[in-house]
Amino acid sequence: MILVINLNASVDKRYEIDDIKKGQVMRARYVENTPGGKGLHVANVATILKEDCIATGLLGGKSGEFIEESLKKYGIKQDFVKISGETRSCLAFITDDNVQTEILEPGPEVSEIEQQNFLDKYIDLIEKASVVVASGSVPKNVPKIFYRKLVEMANSQGKKFLLDTSGDLLREGIEGKPYFIKPNKDEIEALTGRSIRSVEDAIREIKEFQAKGISLVAISLGKDGSIAGFEGKYYKVNVPKIEAVNPVGSGDSYVAGIAVALQRKYDIKDTLKFASACGTANAMEKETGFVSESIVNELFNKVTVEEI
Repeated sequence: MILVINLNASVDKRYEIDDIKKGQVMRARYVENTPGGKGLHVANVATILKEDCIATGLLGGKSGEFIEESLKKYGIKQDFVKISGETRSCLAFITDDNVQTEILEPGPEVSEIEQQNFLDKYIDLIEKASVVVASGSVPKNVPKIFYRKLVEMANSQGKKFLLDTSGDLLREGIEGKPYFIKPNKDEIEALTGRSIRSVEDAIREIKEFQAKGISLVAISLGKDGSIAGFEGKYYKVNVPKIEAVNPVGSGDSYVAGIAVALQRKYDIKDTLKFASACGTANAMEKETGFVSESIVNELFNKVTVEEI
């Protein structure tokens, strides 16, 4: 089973408007409310791909109830911890020039008791899982070392932990030695202060991460694919050119692909191909964190992996 952790879920509100003008009233011509959060995107893609998957995290208030009901409609298994605070909303404004402007709420305050309730839930769920994924930010009051603690708990049970976050959460989480991370170029540069301008630069950073005990590292290059390292070998992954509709959520879909591939025990090249196919397939869809299984399978045969 794949266990997906989304601690700071959201109700994603998408508005299509003509333009954004400060100080004026603007009317949306289209509004869409969907359950959001990087982990929920991972769980949705894994579920579409017919893998046994369950989502967990923290939910509260009417927004939390909306997310629970929506996940039921999507067929996503869930086991969340209830909190007293209201789950956040995240707003995206898409203007006629196809520019997306986002406003992300920080999330509710989570008490120490509620954090412990989650850890108790996590201990129960992790026993049934072989792969654990944690994605995104954390709500207020949750310490920066929280992911590190979850990684260490998973490692003690012999579970593969995939960590997809950034900033201090990533910096601390790395110290717990997750099995997999996928920072992009900007995230690595912010983390290390070093520029990535070549394949050699990317490999240098992968080696640094692997020296810390991380088995599989992938550095995303967006439409140019990725560079990955595993067991002393390094790979350039090339994806086919597509007509991108909505690239938001492609990183989450990539992580879902890694989780599914590990669950299915693919070899490293097929794992990288499958994950890249999932990320690319998401960019071809209007809905965020969504793929078509048939398109994933079609793209899988078009992704190439070259050992460097």
